[in-house]
Amino acid sequence: MVDKSLKYMKKTALVLGAGGFIGNHLVSRLKSEGYWVRGVDLKRPNYNSSAADEFFLYDLTDKHNVERIIKTGFDHPLQYQEQFDEIYQLAADMGGAGYIFTGENDANIMQNSAIINLHVLDAVNKLNQFVHAPWYNDSRLHSYTPKNTKIFYSSSACMYPEHNQLDPDNPNCEESSAYPANPDSEYGWEKLFSERLFLAYNKNYNIPVRVARFHNIYGPLGTWDGGREKAPAAMCRKVAQNSGEPLEIWGDGSQTRSFLYIDECIEAIRRLMEGEFLGPVNIGSDEMVTINQLVDYAEKAGNKKLERTYKLDAPQGVRGRNSDNTLIKEKLGWAPSFSLEEGIKRTYKWISSQVNQTRLV
Repeated sequence: MVDKSLKYMKKTALVLGAGGFIGNHLVSRLKSEGYWVRGVDLKRPNYNSSAADEFFLYDLTDKHNVERIIKTGFDHPLQYQEQFDEIYQLAADMGGAGYIFTGENDANIMQNSAIINLHVLDAVNKLNQFVHAPWYNDSRLHSYTPKNTKIFYSSSACMYPEHNQLDPDNPNCEESSAYPANPDSEYGWEKLFSERLFLAYNKNYNIPVRVARFHNIYGPLGTWDGGREKAPAAMCRKVAQNSGEPLEIWGDGSQTRSFLYIDECIEAIRRLMEGEFLGPVNIGSDEMVTINQLVDYAEKAGNKKLERTYKLDAPQGVRGRNSDNTLIKEKLGWAPSFSLEEGIKRTYKWISSQVNQTRLV
């Protein structure tokens, strides 16, 4: 049983999407920094136990659920209906290319993710107004100073215009290139809308927000099978499971991407939240590689060399994408430095262990 009084002696954080890959790692980081953390998701983390002080299985498309969990003590009387110091909004309907780019899930992706963001911002705004009301502020029902909770929103590089990413050798993903808008998927359109939504609530209701555009985050404890896994995990799985048959690659293998190791992503999130810059800002690596090069790293990690086949009609997204880190260097004085080869080596080791466990079962 958690001692609920502990939360009032520490900074508090609410992580929405805490059962997901990035949210799970973020909870662990916040706990290591001394935060009291509540995690919320439709599911718990798949591969380990959450480090959160509290974890609730809630559907965040339900407005009433959101209105409850954004208060630190929703199960307590009025005097405990306090605000979190920080909210990290990572909850979304998402997946890899096999889920996002087929077109078969567009309605769910757009509706579910947009509804969650609308509910979160509306609930936070109403709570802010409640705790700042003169009658509440003058009462003795609480013993803390009302604030406007800071909210982090995780957008995606998928919101960048498709026409800027047709050349695999020279994609343009500078933050200012977002307009005129032309994302290559409905997932990207929803992310672009939600960015503007968070910034509008900042402008109109003085809610401190931080907006980041993620570029292909990967690493241990991430989804590695089932159809929603990202390219690095899929390649590591295919190599680990392979016993000599040809390795299938979606597309012609010359499409380019950059991939950011999970530890670097979490560091960037925390630096953005601690700083003054609202964003949007890229959180990604600028080490651009072809998909064939990504496979090379996975094969090297698995000490294998495999024949390759190319599925040209498979979903593959834009031809080229790479994080432009000019702005994050300027605003945060930081950029990732972890190499893709080392990250794939660590990720392959973990996925290979998962594959072996599955075989034993």
